[in-house]
Amino acid sequence: MKLGFLLGYSGKEIHIPIDLIKQAESMGYDSVWTAEAYGNDAVTSASWVLAQTEKIRVGTAIMQMPARTPAMCAMTAMSLNQLSGGRFIVGLGASGPQVVEGWHGVPYGKPVTRTREYIQIMRKIMEREGPVEFDGQMYQMPVKGEGTTGLGKPLKSILAGCPDIPIYTASITPAGLRCAGEVADGVFPVWMDPDNYGVLGEHIEAGFAKAGGGKSLEDFDVAPFVTVAKNDDLDAAFDSLRPWLALYIGGMGAKGKNFYNDYAARLGYGEVAERIQDLYLSGEKAEAESLVPNELLDAVSLVGPADRIRERLQVWKEAGKRGEVGSMLLGIADPEVLELIASEML
Repeated sequence: MKLGFLLGYSGKEIHIPIDLIKQAESMGYDSVWTAEAYGNDAVTSASWVLAQTEKIRVGTAIMQMPARTPAMCAMTAMSLNQLSGGRFIVGLGASGPQVVEGWHGVPYGKPVTRTREYIQIMRKIMEREGPVEFDGQMYQMPVKGEGTTGLGKPLKSILAGCPDIPIYTASITPAGLRCAGEVADGVFPVWMDPDNYGVLGEHIEAGFAKAGGGKSLEDFDVAPFVTVAKNDDLDAAFDSLRPWLALYIGGMGAKGKNFYNDYAARLGYGEVAERIQDLYLSGEKAEAESLVPNELLDAVSLVGPADRIRERLQVWKEAGKRGEVGSMLLGIADPEVLELIASEML
């Protein structure tokens, strides 16, 4: 199993912990991942890290697809891939309607259709087998219709072809997981229970079947985000994570349209997830946070003193041996925790 860690979003000021990244690189961590919401962008941060490292791979978790055309994303990936000696990983996501329509000012549309077409176009560009033409529901190349000149022509990238750049997608919905299994090289579940792979695997395997060609977990990376809360006070460790999971389950989306709430239900926490959402959306956030079960936090995170984290890592190791987890992408800001997990997993 490979290890990576997440830089997350910036606040008002961008801070990139280069010393921590270089420490991870020296320990054998495989990757580090940038992010974007509606502040800093993921690509600039990835470029900054790639320029100051030598071995560690750098990915975007995620680049928001509606914010850039597939061709622009391919150009970015090919450029960073060349400049870094092949160390860039594309991580894509649909974002959500509030950001896409409120911030980027474009229709949210059909996220799974967008993802499939986006990756198909990127592959064509990066393979560089000829000028790119595409006629999909979301994207047309060349585009025609109202407002166009009719002068668009199929083009082939000036840069040398590089078809092997990995492309991951962020998804937890059944349709999104099937799409990832079909067209991507890996998937980011925002959290995962390593003892309950089937919740994801059923749909990923369906995507493999649609892709054909014997595609399987052997050439596909399930790379969940795994938050780490190290604290000798176990109750305090659990409490530190409750706002995070309550936000996703309760506040990320509207009633009846919250992918994370649906995911929690598929993991077996449907009743409490509904109560968390009702409280969160009514403004009772503290009450919502108090209902987040320790069992769920323990299943998807690494929580507590060092010895407890070491013990819990064995479950993840077993999932890795089964091929059900290829990478753990860790939420870490503490050099000691970085070293603790490396000592157990690398």
